[in-house]
Amino acid sequence: MKYTPKPIAIEPAGKPSAKAQTVKPKGTAHLKPPGEIRIIGGQYRRTKITVPSHPGLRPTPDRVRETLFNWLGQDLTGWRCADVFAGTGVLGFEAASRGAADVLLCEQDPALVLQLKAVQARLKASTVRVERGDGLSALKRLDAGSLQLVLIDPPFDSTVFEAALKAAAQAISPTGMVYLEAPRVWLDEELAPLGLKIHRSAKAGAVHFHLLAKREATPQEPQPLPA
Repeated sequence: MKYTPKPIAIEPAGKPSAKAQTVKPKGTAHLKPPGEIRIIGGQYRRTKITVPSHPGLRPTPDRVRETLFNWLGQDLTGWRCADVFAGTGVLGFEAASRGAADVLLCEQDPALVLQLKAVQARLKASTVRVERGDGLSALKRLDAGSLQLVLIDPPFDSTVFEAALKAAAQAISPTGMVYLEAPRVWLDEELAPLGLKIHRSAKAGAVHFHLLAKREATPQEPQPLPA
């Protein structure tokens, strides 16, 4: 049976809400690679990126990216970002297109790494760094508090979600954000031990996407003085 989501209104960016929303996907972009995908905003707007047939490759649809960058406020001037399961790199290139000062694209597959470098060269995107390697390892070695945005969008059958979120919480600044795309909704109760909380969340077809903020450290109870 075909699932048809029922869209509801999205709150304006800037008004936090932990309540999940629904974004109506365009066509079937959320279900299979479309052959090519385009950057939708900023200086690289309308640039097309090829989407090869590759197991687990699932580029974020236009409508979802539009919603994400509306949540972020569109202008990322000066931000330091990491797209650690880059795939086509469209999320990271969107961040660079909107003014991010430094964007790390990390990808394991050698063919996808070559494509990322080709797109980087075509755009003359000097703020983008492409690295071949494991996204989780890349996250763990980043300096604590050094990033404003971490983008986490691994293959849906991956087992790295929890570890990646924990590492991302360490890598972002106190006001930094983590974008999470997953096959299910993540709740505040399970994000709390990882140091994160829901700022915004929505759903498009089979895709649940979340914008997460750093959870404030809980003050420790004062210890009683020895008798």
